[in-house]
Amino acid sequence: MSLRQPHEEAILSGQEIAMVRQVLADCSKLLAAAQRDGSPPVAALLATRAVAGGRSRDGLLYYINLAIDYLDFAPAARRQR
Repeated sequence: MSLRQPHEEAILSGQEIAMVRQVLADCSKLLAAAQRDGSPPVAALLATRAVAGGRSRDGLLYYINLAIDYLDFAPAARRQR
């Protein structure tokens, strides 16, 4: 088994997509709660991680939610004959 290259398409089952979607939704909720209720050290950690990835804290939430949309609105797989 080898790692899929970025240009290669991935095939996921409905169950796998649901699991990835749930993890992304949980991350979104966790980041939103940390931003809303977090202590100064938590805010500093979020800021550091966001900057390291080249995105703002709000940008991280945006891209997590965009990824969920990609999963929700992806075209159905074609059946092979």
